[in-house]
Amino acid sequence: MTQNTTYQFDLALFPHGWQQDARITVDASGTILATADDVKYAEHVPGVAIPGMPNSHSHAFQRAMAGLTEYRAAGRDNFWSWRERMYDFALRLTPADATAIAAQLYVEMLKAGYTTVAEFHYLHHDPAGKPYADRSVMAKAILDAAHSSGIGLTLLPTLYMTSDFGGLPPTEGQRRFINSTDAFLDLYTDLTSANGPQTRVGVALHSLRAVPPEAVHTIVTAVSGDPSLPVHIHAAEQMQEVEACLATLKARPVEWLLDNTNLGPNWCLIHATHMTADETRRLAASGAVAAVCPSTEGNLGDGFFPLIDYMAADGQLAIGTDSHISISPPEELRWLEYAQRLQTQSRNVMATDHMPHTGVRLWTAALEGGARASGRPVGKLAPGQRADILVLDPDSPALCGLQQDQILDGFVFSGQPTALRHVMAGGRWVVRDGLHRDETDIAARYRQTMKKLLSV
Repeated sequence: MTQNTTYQFDLALFPHGWQQDARITVDASGTILATADDVKYAEHVPGVAIPGMPNSHSHAFQRAMAGLTEYRAAGRDNFWSWRERMYDFALRLTPADATAIAAQLYVEMLKAGYTTVAEFHYLHHDPAGKPYADRSVMAKAILDAAHSSGIGLTLLPTLYMTSDFGGLPPTEGQRRFINSTDAFLDLYTDLTSANGPQTRVGVALHSLRAVPPEAVHTIVTAVSGDPSLPVHIHAAEQMQEVEACLATLKARPVEWLLDNTNLGPNWCLIHATHMTADETRRLAASGAVAAVCPSTEGNLGDGFFPLIDYMAADGQLAIGTDSHISISPPEELRWLEYAQRLQTQSRNVMATDHMPHTGVRLWTAALEGGARASGRPVGKLAPGQRADILVLDPDSPALCGLQQDQILDGFVFSGQPTALRHVMAGGRWVVRDGLHRDETDIAARYRQTMKKLLSV
């Protein structure tokens, strides 16, 4: 696209509500220029336009593990035994493998309705744990995959230093992840050259068990000059983590972050599963985002996020696919709601008097929190926003006969087959009639990669 283009949709969801015969003008950079009706010519795109969903937490390489850990070798299986299998798999990957896996994943995300992704990237070094000659080569593999797929990217190089609280040395399985604070900041500086219309570079601290308090302060201080810079961290995913944090730091993980960092709107806490009522209220008040990953959290047996209390306190919510057991915004949102229904033995838990449609509440909340977590102008069909647009087919079995808010409810809750037909990301049509423009070639490279990896 080399000039402004105006698209006309049968119905669109704007910040002020639904509008029929809606027009959206996109400029050459992929940004929404206007949503006016007075444009003389518009390209008609039949269907319902809604904002694309940000995916706020991804470990791309774990897409290739899906299905490889669904067995129990001996004794009780849990998150910590799963983690050892993940470490073993991560030791096998070359930069080319990482690109092939991430590209396939990002195509799947786009076809499902995710138009931008926050990649929590901690696979830095070679299989022996030594830095590559180009220290950013593994991160560049992610950048290449995002470019080839067309998805928007918030790249989060991740600091990882220790195996547990108290500064315990890293294990052999973690050797590819480890950096000093100086080496990590050098890597971050190298990657900032990738900042542009389709990419934002932020930082991540893996967790309080993997990053000691003094290192947390060093990194937070070093990047404090940009108050909009996305800062992500895993927190309170498992009770074993909470108990170890209490024993070592004399505080729970979310409590420690609230008391010892500048937690604010540019921060994103991943999972935050196990919080007290006070932590829940304080996290909501901080303006930080909680990125919940229901399909992965269910797969790993993490627990239930305190969604009702958090949303009642006006907390910022985002969703992520994490280990990519599922790659579907509707499924993440369904299970976010269903977990609360199962706990409370009630229905439409997230609906409010102001927003009585549960699908609408969930989708719009995840858009707002996901935009904040990505540090990018996404999540709205409005001037100045990235042109990330999903086009739904109102005649699909899941949506036929539904009107306005019912359409989002149907999209979130009525399952398959999907009603999603076209996807625009950054002003470019990347999915048409359910097919990604390059999915055949990308899938072929992925199959070759998996054949090689699984032959080991």
